[in-house]
Amino acid sequence: MSKPKHILVIRLSAMGDVAMTVPVLRALVLQYPEVKITLVSRPFFQPFFDGIPNVDFLGVDLNKRHKGFLGLLRLFSDLRKLNIDLVADLHNVLRSKVVRTLFALSGQKVAATDKGRVEKKALTSLTNKVFAPVKSMVERHVDTFKQLGFSIDLTNPQFPEKAILSEEILSTARIKNQNWIGIAPFAQYESKVYPLDLMQQVIDGLAENKNQKIFLFGGGEKEIQLLNQLQNQHENVIVLAGKIKLKQELDVISNLDVMLSMDSGNAHIAAMLGVKVITLWGATHPYAGFKPFNQPDDFCLTSDRIQYPLLPTSIYGNKKVEGYENVMRTILPTQVIEKINSNLT
Repeated sequence: MSKPKHILVIRLSAMGDVAMTVPVLRALVLQYPEVKITLVSRPFFQPFFDGIPNVDFLGVDLNKRHKGFLGLLRLFSDLRKLNIDLVADLHNVLRSKVVRTLFALSGQKVAATDKGRVEKKALTSLTNKVFAPVKSMVERHVDTFKQLGFSIDLTNPQFPEKAILSEEILSTARIKNQNWIGIAPFAQYESKVYPLDLMQQVIDGLAENKNQKIFLFGGGEKEIQLLNQLQNQHENVIVLAGKIKLKQELDVISNLDVMLSMDSGNAHIAAMLGVKVITLWGATHPYAGFKPFNQPDDFCLTSDRIQYPLLPTSIYGNKKVEGYENVMRTILPTQVIEKINSNLT
Protein backbone atom coordinates (compact mmCIF):
# COMPACT_ATOMS: atom_id res chain seq x y z
CA MET A 1 0.00 0.00 0.00
CA SER A 2 1.59 3.30 -1.11
CA LYS A 3 1.97 6.24 1.25
CA PRO A 4 -0.46 9.13 0.99
CA LYS A 5 0.86 11.83 -1.27
CA HIS A 6 -0.68 15.13 -0.17
CA ILE A 7 0.25 16.65 3.22
CA LEU A 8 -1.35 19.76 4.67
CA VAL A 9 1.13 21.73 6.81
CA ILE A 10 -0.22 24.44 9.13
CA ARG A 11 2.22 27.12 10.37
CA LEU A 12 0.56 30.47 11.10
CA SER A 13 2.80 32.17 13.64
CA ALA A 14 5.76 34.56 13.87
CA MET A 15 8.50 35.08 11.29
CA GLY A 16 11.20 33.06 13.05
CA ASP A 17 8.87 30.13 13.71
CA VAL A 18 7.83 30.01 10.06
CA ALA A 19 11.46 30.25 8.88
CA MET A 20 12.38 27.24 11.05
CA THR A 21 9.97 25.06 9.08
CA VAL A 22 11.75 25.76 5.78
CA PRO A 23 14.74 23.38 6.20
CA VAL A 24 12.37 20.63 7.32
CA LEU A 25 10.05 20.98 4.32
CA ARG A 26 12.98 21.29 1.92
CA ALA A 27 14.46 18.04 3.25
CA LEU A 28 11.06 16.30 3.19
CA VAL A 29 10.38 16.97 -0.49
CA LEU A 30 13.96 16.09 -1.49
CA GLN A 31 13.83 12.77 0.37
CA TYR A 32 10.22 11.99 -0.63
CA PRO A 33 9.84 13.50 -4.13
CA GLU A 34 6.45 11.83 -4.61
CA VAL A 35 4.97 13.94 -1.79
CA LYS A 36 3.01 17.13 -2.40
CA ILE A 37 2.69 19.73 0.36
CA THR A 38 0.16 22.49 0.80
CA LEU A 39 1.43 24.97 3.36
CA VAL A 40 -1.06 27.23 5.15
CA SER A 41 0.45 30.40 6.61
CA ARG A 42 0.19 34.18 6.53
CA PRO A 43 0.55 35.59 2.98
CA PHE A 44 3.54 37.73 4.04
CA PHE A 45 5.66 34.59 4.43
CA GLN A 46 5.12 33.17 0.95
CA PRO A 47 8.61 34.24 -0.32
CA PHE A 48 10.20 31.94 2.29
CA PHE A 49 9.00 28.93 0.30
CA ASP A 50 9.69 30.13 -3.24
CA GLY A 51 11.70 27.60 -5.20
CA ILE A 52 10.98 24.59 -2.96
CA PRO A 53 9.60 21.89 -5.28
CA ASN A 54 6.19 20.32 -4.62
CA VAL A 55 5.24 22.97 -2.05
CA ASP A 56 2.08 24.99 -2.73
CA PHE A 57 1.45 28.02 -0.52
CA LEU A 58 -2.02 28.96 0.66
CA GLY A 59 -2.27 32.36 2.34
CA VAL A 60 -4.75 32.38 5.21
CA ASP A 61 -6.92 35.48 5.61
CA LEU A 62 -7.28 35.82 9.38
CA ASN A 63 -8.69 39.35 9.13
CA LYS A 64 -11.69 38.59 6.91
CA ARG A 65 -12.52 35.26 5.25
CA HIS A 66 -10.87 33.04 7.87
CA LYS A 67 -11.49 35.21 10.94
CA GLY A 68 -13.03 33.64 14.05
CA PHE A 69 -14.60 30.21 14.43
CA LEU A 70 -16.79 30.56 11.34
CA GLY A 71 -13.71 31.65 9.42
CA LEU A 72 -11.89 28.50 10.50
CA LEU A 73 -14.84 26.44 9.25
CA ARG A 74 -14.49 28.23 5.90
CA LEU A 75 -10.74 27.53 5.92
CA PHE A 76 -11.45 23.83 6.51
CA SER A 77 -13.99 23.87 3.68
CA ASP A 78 -11.44 25.53 1.37
CA LEU A 79 -8.77 22.97 2.28
CA ARG A 80 -11.04 19.91 1.91
CA LYS A 81 -11.31 20.65 -1.80
CA LEU A 82 -7.56 19.95 -2.14
CA ASN A 83 -7.92 16.21 -1.36
CA ILE A 84 -5.62 16.26 1.68
CA ASP A 85 -4.34 12.88 2.95
CA LEU A 86 -2.39 13.90 6.06
CA VAL A 87 -2.24 16.95 8.33
CA ALA A 88 0.89 18.23 10.11
CA ASP A 89 0.04 20.95 12.61
CA LEU A 90 3.38 22.65 13.29
CA HIS A 91 1.73 25.52 15.17
CA ASN A 92 -0.41 23.66 17.74
CA VAL A 93 -2.50 26.57 19.01
CA LEU A 94 -6.28 26.97 19.24
CA ARG A 95 -6.79 28.00 15.58
CA SER A 96 -4.73 25.16 14.15
CA LYS A 97 -6.22 22.67 16.62
CA VAL A 98 -9.71 23.47 15.31
CA VAL A 99 -8.68 22.84 11.70
CA ARG A 100 -6.75 19.63 12.42
CA THR A 101 -9.59 18.29 14.59
CA LEU A 102 -12.04 18.81 11.74
CA PHE A 103 -9.71 16.84 9.46
CA ALA A 104 -9.36 14.10 12.08
CA LEU A 105 -13.15 13.83 12.38
CA SER A 106 -13.25 13.51 8.57
CA GLY A 107 -10.94 10.49 8.72
CA GLN A 108 -7.55 12.01 7.90
CA LYS A 109 -4.47 11.14 9.97
CA VAL A 110 -3.17 14.18 11.86
CA ALA A 111 -0.10 14.99 13.95
CA ALA A 112 0.89 18.08 15.95
CA THR A 113 4.23 19.42 17.14
CA ASP A 114 4.89 18.99 20.86
CA LYS A 115 6.27 22.38 21.94
CA GLY A 116 7.94 20.99 25.08
CA ARG A 117 6.29 23.48 27.40
CA VAL A 118 7.14 21.53 30.60
CA GLU A 119 10.88 21.33 29.79
CA LYS A 120 10.97 24.99 28.76
CA LYS A 121 9.25 26.04 31.98
CA ALA A 122 11.88 24.14 33.98
CA LEU A 123 14.69 25.79 31.99
CA THR A 124 13.43 29.33 32.72
CA SER A 125 12.25 28.75 36.28
CA LEU A 126 13.71 31.15 38.84
CA THR A 127 13.70 28.35 41.44
CA ASN A 128 14.79 24.74 40.95
CA LYS A 129 16.00 25.61 37.45
CA VAL A 130 16.90 22.69 35.17
CA PHE A 131 19.68 24.18 33.03
CA ALA A 132 19.79 21.66 30.22
CA PRO A 133 19.11 21.91 26.47
CA VAL A 134 15.61 21.01 25.33
CA LYS A 135 14.89 19.52 21.93
CA SER A 136 15.04 22.13 19.15
CA MET A 137 11.88 23.21 17.36
CA VAL A 138 13.33 21.90 14.10
CA GLU A 139 13.76 18.45 15.68
CA ARG A 140 10.24 18.65 17.06
CA HIS A 141 8.87 19.31 13.55
CA VAL A 142 10.84 16.31 12.28
CA ASP A 143 9.15 14.23 15.01
CA THR A 144 5.75 15.46 13.81
CA PHE A 145 6.37 14.17 10.28
CA LYS A 146 7.69 10.89 11.71
CA GLN A 147 4.27 10.39 13.34
CA LEU A 148 2.84 10.62 9.81
CA GLY A 149 5.29 8.01 8.48
CA PHE A 150 8.06 10.22 7.08
CA SER A 151 11.55 9.98 8.58
CA ILE A 152 13.52 13.10 7.64
CA ASP A 153 17.33 13.18 7.71
CA LEU A 154 18.78 16.65 8.39
CA THR A 155 22.43 15.62 8.81
CA ASN A 156 23.42 16.97 5.38
CA PRO A 157 20.98 19.78 4.67
CA GLN A 158 20.73 21.34 1.23
CA PHE A 159 20.33 25.07 0.84
CA PRO A 160 19.29 27.18 -2.16
CA GLU A 161 21.87 28.78 -4.42
CA LYS A 162 22.78 32.38 -3.66
CA ALA A 163 20.20 34.63 -5.31
CA ILE A 164 21.08 36.61 -8.42
CA LEU A 165 20.66 40.23 -7.40
CA SER A 166 18.40 42.38 -9.54
CA GLU A 167 19.37 45.81 -10.85
CA GLU A 168 16.92 47.32 -8.37
CA ILE A 169 18.73 45.68 -5.44
CA LEU A 170 22.16 46.53 -6.83
CA SER A 171 21.17 50.20 -7.02
CA THR A 172 20.96 50.09 -3.20
CA ALA A 173 23.40 47.31 -2.24
CA ARG A 174 25.84 47.79 -5.14
CA ILE A 175 28.11 45.08 -6.59
CA LYS A 176 29.44 42.39 -4.22
CA ASN A 177 33.20 42.92 -4.28
CA GLN A 178 33.69 42.85 -0.49
CA ASN A 179 32.71 40.68 2.45
CA TRP A 180 29.03 41.29 3.13
CA ILE A 181 27.93 41.38 6.77
CA GLY A 182 24.29 41.64 7.77
CA ILE A 183 23.28 43.07 11.14
CA ALA A 184 19.74 42.81 12.53
CA PRO A 185 19.99 44.67 15.86
CA PHE A 186 16.36 44.48 16.96
CA ALA A 187 13.99 41.88 18.42
CA GLN A 188 10.37 41.83 19.53
CA TYR A 189 11.27 42.30 23.20
CA GLU A 190 13.80 44.67 24.75
CA SER A 191 15.38 41.90 26.85
CA LYS A 192 16.70 40.35 23.62
CA VAL A 193 18.19 43.54 22.15
CA TYR A 194 21.92 44.26 22.46
CA PRO A 195 22.34 47.77 23.95
CA LEU A 196 22.55 50.27 21.11
CA ASP A 197 25.68 51.96 22.44
CA LEU A 198 27.47 48.60 22.33
CA MET A 199 26.02 47.81 18.90
CA GLN A 200 27.37 51.16 17.72
CA GLN A 201 30.84 50.04 18.82
CA VAL A 202 30.42 46.79 16.88
CA ILE A 203 29.35 48.58 13.70
CA ASP A 204 32.08 51.21 14.00
CA GLY A 205 34.68 48.50 14.55
CA LEU A 206 33.56 46.42 11.57
CA ALA A 207 33.29 49.51 9.34
CA GLU A 208 36.96 50.33 9.90
CA ASN A 209 37.76 47.54 7.42
CA LYS A 210 36.87 48.99 4.03
CA ASN A 211 36.91 45.48 2.52
CA GLN A 212 33.68 44.85 4.43
CA LYS A 213 30.20 46.12 3.66
CA ILE A 214 27.64 46.11 6.45
CA PHE A 215 23.87 45.96 5.80
CA LEU A 216 21.46 46.97 8.56
CA PHE A 217 18.08 45.20 8.71
CA GLY A 218 14.91 46.20 10.55
CA GLY A 219 11.43 47.52 9.97
CA GLY A 220 9.12 50.29 11.02
CA GLU A 221 9.72 54.02 11.31
CA LYS A 222 11.30 53.95 14.78
CA GLU A 223 13.76 51.20 13.87
CA ILE A 224 14.73 52.94 10.62
CA GLN A 225 15.55 56.12 12.58
CA LEU A 226 17.77 54.13 14.96
CA LEU A 227 19.45 52.31 12.06
CA ASN A 228 20.24 55.63 10.42
CA GLN A 229 21.95 56.67 13.66
CA LEU A 230 23.89 53.39 13.82
CA GLN A 231 25.02 53.92 10.22
CA ASN A 232 27.03 56.83 11.64
CA GLN A 233 28.02 58.23 8.22
CA HIS A 234 30.12 55.15 7.34
CA GLU A 235 30.21 54.81 3.55
CA ASN A 236 30.38 51.00 3.80
CA VAL A 237 27.33 50.74 6.09
CA ILE A 238 23.98 50.61 4.28
CA VAL A 239 20.52 50.78 5.86
CA LEU A 240 18.26 48.40 3.90
CA ALA A 241 15.18 48.80 6.10
CA GLY A 242 12.36 50.52 4.26
CA LYS A 243 14.16 50.46 0.91
CA ILE A 244 13.41 46.98 -0.45
CA LYS A 245 10.64 44.38 -0.16
CA LEU A 246 10.85 41.08 1.73
CA LYS A 247 11.68 38.99 -1.37
CA GLN A 248 14.55 41.35 -2.24
CA GLU A 249 15.71 41.33 1.38
CA LEU A 250 15.90 37.52 1.22
CA ASP A 251 18.00 37.79 -1.94
CA VAL A 252 20.48 40.09 -0.17
CA ILE A 253 20.59 37.85 2.92
CA SER A 254 21.37 34.81 0.74
CA ASN A 255 24.48 36.65 -0.48
CA LEU A 256 25.78 37.56 2.98
CA ASP A 257 29.00 36.05 4.28
CA VAL A 258 27.73 36.29 7.85
CA MET A 259 24.64 37.60 9.67
CA LEU A 260 24.72 39.09 13.18
CA SER A 261 21.31 38.87 14.81
CA MET A 262 19.56 38.83 18.14
CA ASP A 263 17.44 35.82 19.09
CA SER A 264 14.97 36.89 16.40
CA GLY A 265 13.39 36.10 13.05
CA ASN A 266 16.33 37.40 11.02
CA ALA A 267 18.58 34.74 12.55
CA HIS A 268 16.27 31.97 11.34
CA ILE A 269 15.83 33.55 7.89
CA ALA A 270 19.60 33.67 7.36
CA ALA A 271 19.96 30.10 8.67
CA MET A 272 17.28 28.74 6.32
CA LEU A 273 19.32 30.21 3.42
CA GLY A 274 22.53 28.52 4.57
CA VAL A 275 24.25 31.71 5.80
CA LYS A 276 26.55 31.74 8.85
CA VAL A 277 24.63 33.30 11.76
CA ILE A 278 26.17 34.81 14.89
CA THR A 279 23.50 35.34 17.54
CA LEU A 280 23.46 37.39 20.76
CA TRP A 281 21.36 36.15 23.68
CA GLY A 282 20.04 38.18 26.63
CA ALA A 283 17.13 36.96 28.76
CA THR A 284 16.69 33.97 26.42
CA HIS A 285 19.10 31.13 25.67
CA PRO A 286 19.85 28.71 22.79
CA TYR A 287 19.06 25.82 25.16
CA ALA A 288 15.36 26.70 24.78
CA GLY A 289 15.30 25.14 21.30
CA PHE A 290 15.47 28.25 19.12
CA LYS A 291 19.12 28.16 18.12
CA PRO A 292 19.31 28.90 14.38
CA PHE A 293 19.34 25.78 12.22
CA ASN A 294 22.67 24.11 11.40
CA GLN A 295 24.78 26.68 13.29
CA PRO A 296 27.65 25.73 15.65
CA ASP A 297 27.13 26.26 19.37
CA ASP A 298 29.99 28.76 19.52
CA PHE A 299 28.13 31.05 17.10
CA CYS A 300 25.75 31.76 20.00
CA LEU A 301 27.20 34.45 22.27
CA THR A 302 25.31 34.29 25.56
CA SER A 303 25.16 36.60 28.55
CA ASP A 304 27.25 35.70 31.61
CA ARG A 305 25.48 33.10 33.77
CA ILE A 306 28.10 33.38 36.52
CA GLN A 307 27.13 37.00 37.06
CA TYR A 308 23.45 36.31 36.26
CA PRO A 309 22.75 32.72 37.41
CA LEU A 310 18.98 32.88 36.80
CA LEU A 311 19.49 33.04 33.03
CA PRO A 312 17.60 32.18 30.95
CA THR A 313 14.65 33.93 32.54
CA SER A 314 12.34 33.70 29.53
CA ILE A 315 11.67 31.61 26.43
CA TYR A 316 10.53 34.49 24.23
CA GLY A 317 11.99 37.48 26.09
CA ASN A 318 8.62 38.78 27.28
CA LYS A 319 9.32 38.36 31.03
CA LYS A 320 11.31 40.91 33.01
CA VAL A 321 13.33 40.02 36.12
CA GLU A 322 14.48 42.80 38.44
CA GLY A 323 18.24 43.30 38.32
CA TYR A 324 18.60 41.52 34.97
CA GLU A 325 18.07 44.55 32.72
CA ASN A 326 21.76 44.75 31.72
CA VAL A 327 22.67 41.11 31.19
CA MET A 328 23.70 41.69 27.56
CA ARG A 329 26.37 44.15 28.64
CA THR A 330 28.40 41.08 29.66
CA ILE A 331 28.81 40.35 25.92
CA LEU A 332 31.65 42.67 24.89
CA PRO A 333 31.71 44.39 21.48
CA THR A 334 35.26 43.11 20.98
CA GLN A 335 33.95 39.53 21.38
CA VAL A 336 31.28 40.14 18.75
CA ILE A 337 33.69 41.74 16.27
CA GLU A 338 36.25 38.96 16.75
CA LYS A 339 33.63 36.24 16.22
CA ILE A 340 32.43 37.87 12.99
CA ASN A 341 35.90 38.52 11.60
CA SER A 342 37.06 34.99 12.39
CA ASN A 343 34.24 33.64 10.22
CA LEU A 344 34.92 35.78 7.18
CA THR A 345 37.05 34.38 4.38
